[in-house]
Amino acid sequence: MTTQPATDSGASAASAARAARSERAARAARAVLSCVLLGAPALMGATGCGGPSPASADGHKDAPAVRKSTPEPAGSVDLGRHITDYTAGITADGSYRVPTERERRAVADGVRALLDGDRAAAARRLAGVGYAVRTLTDSGGARYAEIADATREGEVRRGWGRVYADLRGPARWQVQVPHPSADQRTEQLGIGLLRGAPGGVLVLAGAHRAADSGAGSDAADVAHRRDSVFAAVADALADRRLPAVQVHGFADSSLPDHDVVVSPGSGEAGLPSARRLAAAYRAQGMRVCEVWERYCGRLEGRTNVEGEYAGEAGVPFVHVEHNRRVRDDDGLVAKAVRALVEIVKKWGPERG
Repeated sequence: MTTQPATDSGASAASAARAARSERAARAARAVLSCVLLGAPALMGATGCGGPSPASADGHKDAPAVRKSTPEPAGSVDLGRHITDYTAGITADGSYRVPTERERRAVADGVRALLDGDRAAAARRLAGVGYAVRTLTDSGGARYAEIADATREGEVRRGWGRVYADLRGPARWQVQVPHPSADQRTEQLGIGLLRGAPGGVLVLAGAHRAADSGAGSDAADVAHRRDSVFAAVADALADRRLPAVQVHGFADSSLPDHDVVVSPGSGEAGLPSARRLAAAYRAQGMRVCEVWERYCGRLEGRTNVEGEYAGEAGVPFVHVEHNRRVRDDDGLVAKAVRALVEIVKKWGPERG
């Protein structure tokens, strides 16, 4: 009979469909269980924990995981380890792409919107250039916003860096780390300061100063280039009247009789803070070279573009160099952070 094969074929198709539905349901259940066991808040935005992506729904290879640009539950992390894991990947043989003016403006506008309390607007602006914002809860309980490239691939390829903002209250000051990896362990000073005093914004470069950009040997040196995301964000914060400290490192042989060089940059608005900071370092037992008192070699920070912008705006800016001996010793790093904390705790908009 001609109807029997058709009936058998229909039954087989129906059976196969039911089996496929069962398998999809089982996979979904396993994904949910994995998210629960591993901690969904920390994985939000990863494929499988934020819902199936169009690619995975069709059974194709999953697209690269992208952090969601909408508000999400805070993930608990050790902020110091989280940032150090990131900076450990910043090497001299890495790559860097000079951002366009639109890209620089978009990230800076995203930071502005976040600090204005409009996270949705921040997410929209950032998403337009492949950036995202999420909330992290440090192991000590403090909450921070992280603004970063939305994918690991983009982060490695572009090297534009990250921004961390303390969410415990209004932003009052900024700490800039323009040469992580190149000025080894300067990121530890930035991390310690962000954790040590309320109201901070950490601006962190994302490429080694010698990274390959195809656009000149100094293209990734964000302390001396205006066309960087780093400078755009630092300028946006200066426009909000947030004073800044920029941390650097130097070789012990460059200035063997000193541990630290303190400078107000190219302007004078930060001189009162620079004087107080120098005294705070000395109180921690460090040998300080004060550029307003004597020549400190090529470590005076007079030509850094972020300091020039702050100087023109009349906003306090302090440039600080630390020798290798200080940066290599956790105990001395802690002492340096204590000196920095003493200064930024006195800072707020319009203060010097």
